[in-house]
Amino acid sequence: MLKALGRLTALHPFRFIVVWVVVVLTSFAVALGAFGEGLFDRLQSESPSVPTSESGQAEDYLSEADDTPYTVNLIVWGLDLADQAQLAEVATAMADVREDLTAIDGVAAVLDPFAFPAGPADPQAAALLSSEADGFIVRVELEDDLSEEAEDAARVAVEERLDAVVDDLGVDGTRGIVSNVDLITASVIDQTVEDLARGESITLPLSLIVLVLVFGGFLVAGMPLIGAIAAIGLGMAAMWVAAQYLSVDSYVVNILSIMGLALSIDYGLLVVSRFREELKGAAARHRERPGKRRRDPAVVEALERTLDTAGRTVLYSAFIIAISISGLLLMEAPLLRTVGIAGVAVVLVAVASAVSLVPAHLALFGRSLLRPSVLAKLPVVGSHVHALGDVAPDDGLFSKLARFVHRHPWLVLVPTLGLLVAMAWPLAGVNLRADALEYVPRDSTQGEYLDVVEERFPALQFPEAYILADASVDEAEAWAEELRDVAIVDRVNPVAEVGDRQLISLKLGVDGASAEALDLVRDLRAEDRGFEFWVGGAAATTIDFGASLLDRLPYALALVVLAVFVLLFLMTGSLVVPLKALIVNLLSLAASMGLTVLVFQEGYLSGLLDFEPLGGIELVILALAVSFGFGLAMDYEVFLLARIKEYWDLTGDNDVAVERGLQKSGRIITSAALVMMLVFAGLIVGKLVVVKEAGFALLMVVAVDASLVRMLLVPSSMTVLGKWNWWAPGPLRRLHDRYGITHD
Repeated sequence: MLKALGRLTALHPFRFIVVWVVVVLTSFAVALGAFGEGLFDRLQSESPSVPTSESGQAEDYLSEADDTPYTVNLIVWGLDLADQAQLAEVATAMADVREDLTAIDGVAAVLDPFAFPAGPADPQAAALLSSEADGFIVRVELEDDLSEEAEDAARVAVEERLDAVVDDLGVDGTRGIVSNVDLITASVIDQTVEDLARGESITLPLSLIVLVLVFGGFLVAGMPLIGAIAAIGLGMAAMWVAAQYLSVDSYVVNILSIMGLALSIDYGLLVVSRFREELKGAAARHRERPGKRRRDPAVVEALERTLDTAGRTVLYSAFIIAISISGLLLMEAPLLRTVGIAGVAVVLVAVASAVSLVPAHLALFGRSLLRPSVLAKLPVVGSHVHALGDVAPDDGLFSKLARFVHRHPWLVLVPTLGLLVAMAWPLAGVNLRADALEYVPRDSTQGEYLDVVEERFPALQFPEAYILADASVDEAEAWAEELRDVAIVDRVNPVAEVGDRQLISLKLGVDGASAEALDLVRDLRAEDRGFEFWVGGAAATTIDFGASLLDRLPYALALVVLAVFVLLFLMTGSLVVPLKALIVNLLSLAASMGLTVLVFQEGYLSGLLDFEPLGGIELVILALAVSFGFGLAMDYEVFLLARIKEYWDLTGDNDVAVERGLQKSGRIITSAALVMMLVFAGLIVGKLVVVKEAGFALLMVVAVDASLVRMLLVPSSMTVLGKWNWWAPGPLRRLHDRYGITHD
């Protein structure tokens, strides 16, 4: 099938290109909102949750029972409320503010400390004052029967009026910030868009430079980037479709877009490299060039062979990565299932561009891609172009490395395994977190709002833990009184009635995702109060989300391992190679995650990477990094094994197969890894910490896998195993002979 596709693209390149151009332009238009709401208009920013868990049930009940109208808050600080003259001026100004706000269509109520008869001295005003007696809260409630358009108009008008309050007060040094749910969410989404644009503006030019050095010219280097740009457009369109039916968190777009970009360049690089290798041989066999109206038989032959070899490898790699990501579909959390669907779509788009759009462009330029570029003729640059070129000589650096490993396999194998285990060790002490408020950029206006609220305005603070009790008011208040004596509890808010249940919310004196907070939640859940209750909050969500992952992990792992094992068996005809590949890649993944814990939990390199350590790893990011990272680790395994298997079939000599396979694929694996690392670095340069975590984790997966694993661990382990690498029992060998996938 792939051979036929290669012939088709060689004979009709313009048709493929026109179809792709139309599809890609339409995809960008849809995703960017040319025909209505775009992708970024549909994004959300919510705490990860499992609806069936205790914390998820509590969250759902609070959401359904909450009849509080839409609210816009203004916090003002930097005043001296003990200064009577200043107090009088502020009171006068606030009277005019209330009048203006009340006059806005859709406003139901305006509340501030100066609205009470006794002003800020009124006991009822206490909740609206700062704990430092230097500021206050203005709370504006909208009518709850407004249409969506009317609510948006009222909200914008209220925000604009509140933005002017600090100027109205006329007190030097006074600060104020307006906030609501939409503004907090928008701060994350805006940062997502900014980070995505910044990352791609950096990674695309750098990737082009590397590709130019690899291929020796701008024309050939542009081929993988053409597929990458197409994959970005279709990937964003796929996420737009997903966002119509599912909740898509903002930072997921960054991760999936960069993932699609990385895979497209990776696959495109392999296809272009193999095409140039095949075209050299085909051009030698077809020395005469055809007329303008006929297709060059050398190009047709080269594309047929390219897609039958490299195309098959790319397809295998894509299947394995898609299977790894599809393990997320078995998870309970809707967020992970959404990422699983969108992630598989992005991988399929990347492989589609690599086996149709890129080959169409290769067919269009044909033999011109073999001409030496101007760069290759330059004195200094030319030597680098030849050294890093995509078409490797029969003998070189990687074959020499393989021969060294053949001579000293145990000397290479044992230290490499020891180093990987040492790198994985920090993973044993990982602290997991799940709190959407940590996604808000701390240097943004809304990040500052959350910091000031935490410092000065207890009434607006989000509780780290809460109890939803199906109990009487007296029972709930009695429990609340007991909780005031708990050492890590800073404050117990007054019991509030929500629906037909009682809400006890707690402000803790420790981090909401710390071990102490998690222990408190477990202790609360273990109590027998004589009535039903549910414990929620950041700590409870962390516990429940983690438990859900562990509960579903065996099923996801079984699916991924079985599918990958079968695919690798069909590719190699061996039981040993797939088993070894799975073990090695899991170790490589653990080492990468260990380094991620070291940096983002313990804070190493935090200054260099410009972030404040949160003391743990986001649960969602860990799940995404593991699923994507496993697929990426298998990516280079497939690249290397495909070449080794070719030479094993040709020679029957294991050491020769490893040596030649590593020599022929080493440059491409190294170059592809370098490009992919640059692409993932695009996630690290952004400001969202969760996206930095994902980018760093994936970058480490690629770096560790392409260096320690592919160059040292795989050759040494294959040397030690020798011919046993290719062992399979007789019935399975016959099964592979009949159904296995081999090159023609």
